[in-house]
Amino acid sequence: MKASTSTAPATSVPPAHSALPPPSSASLARSSRIAPHSHIKALGLTPEGFATSDGAGFVGQNNAREACGVVVELVKSRKFSGRALLLVGAPGTGKTALALAISHELGAKVPFCPMVGSEVYSTEVKKTEVLAEAFRRAIGLRIKETKEVYEGEVTELTPSESENPLSGYGKTVSHVIVGLKTVKGTKQLRLDPTIYEAILKEKILVGDVIYIEANTGAVKRVGRSDAYASSYDLESETYVPLPKGDVHKRKELVQDVTLGDLDAANARPQGGQDIMSVMGSLVKSGRTEVTEKLRREVNKVVQSYVDQGVAEVVPGVVFIDEVHMLDIECFTYLNALLESPMAPTVILATNRGNSLVRGTTDIASPHGVPTDLLDRCLIVKTDGYTRDQVAKVVQLRANTEGLKLGDGVLDKLAAEGEKSSLRYALQLLTPASILARLAGRDQIETDDISEMNELFLDAKTSASVIGQSNEFIP
Repeated sequence: MKASTSTAPATSVPPAHSALPPPSSASLARSSRIAPHSHIKALGLTPEGFATSDGAGFVGQNNAREACGVVVELVKSRKFSGRALLLVGAPGTGKTALALAISHELGAKVPFCPMVGSEVYSTEVKKTEVLAEAFRRAIGLRIKETKEVYEGEVTELTPSESENPLSGYGKTVSHVIVGLKTVKGTKQLRLDPTIYEAILKEKILVGDVIYIEANTGAVKRVGRSDAYASSYDLESETYVPLPKGDVHKRKELVQDVTLGDLDAANARPQGGQDIMSVMGSLVKSGRTEVTEKLRREVNKVVQSYVDQGVAEVVPGVVFIDEVHMLDIECFTYLNALLESPMAPTVILATNRGNSLVRGTTDIASPHGVPTDLLDRCLIVKTDGYTRDQVAKVVQLRANTEGLKLGDGVLDKLAAEGEKSSLRYALQLLTPASILARLAGRDQIETDDISEMNELFLDAKTSASVIGQSNEFIP
């Protein structure tokens, strides 16, 4: 290995590259993990649907981004469910980035379930079961429930006793008087003795903020009113502000789950048949096989909730990368899933040209996907990156990772990306920053990139080295 030709200031001797870097305040600071696509925030389109040059962290791929923008509008308008989008292009041209950008455009409330084609080959679960679970996880259910509640700070808690009619002595609670106060007013309630038992169980006292469900009589203690807060630094009590509005009000509760969650919960029932009991069992661990009969029953219950206006189905997105890794059985089952009444939007990605369909010996098809599934797909092609586009992506990643680039570094990395691949140019950034830090510099220089080229090989160089030998790597 050649020594770096860059020099440090005369006042300090740079450590050897094999030495550990000296600790610094920056290295000791807690940093967040930076993923390969952390810089992708959206598709980067104008309101008219045209791609900007480098909007939302996306550089290049204008035609592909505009096509994906049309698909996003179709998904938002619920007119793309049960269809498929196929992203095709060479490795490192942004297929996965496009899928992630689509998920950002749709928002966090729309389920997005990514997977790789090889995930279906498991020793525990059937291939078709893996696909079915992915589809069910990508279909959301937004449950809206409106409850009548009495909410406020307890100002009075008086049980009323009467003679026990079943015995000659002793008294029993006939009812309880509860006073509740909010910012807007106060109200006195005359409640059933069973609610008084729930109040005692919750250990509710005067000054606590509570709410009582009118339909079920369930009592919940929210916390202690902040009017009773003291000046102690540490207290075991939780103080909450006085509720706003009237004491008697209607509250809407919205919860988002997926059909996959409901399948798993119903596969291990916990004694409740209402939707809240089903969702309460989601925290239970363990994997149980979900049968097709069970899924049909869940679909019936979900459909009844939709008909009643209690719930809303939110079709999400399934992203299957390296789709050519699926075999002919999976492709056949994928066709059936796409025809299902409850089917999400499907995004497929592959870098294959004409190739055999996995699981067959004589069926060759474009992209390794059977033609009957290709007929169901809108196909979007990604293009290679130019030198200028590589330079923009490298600068964007350097800014995301907090790296400083010296003179000529960006041009050198852009040339490497044009010669080999964009991924290789991006992979040189962080190792080069380590060499710069070991040399006592806070920015990457061209010498660091040159040394990285001596330490590591790109894919094309490695392939050429192997091609020069008949059997063994020289």
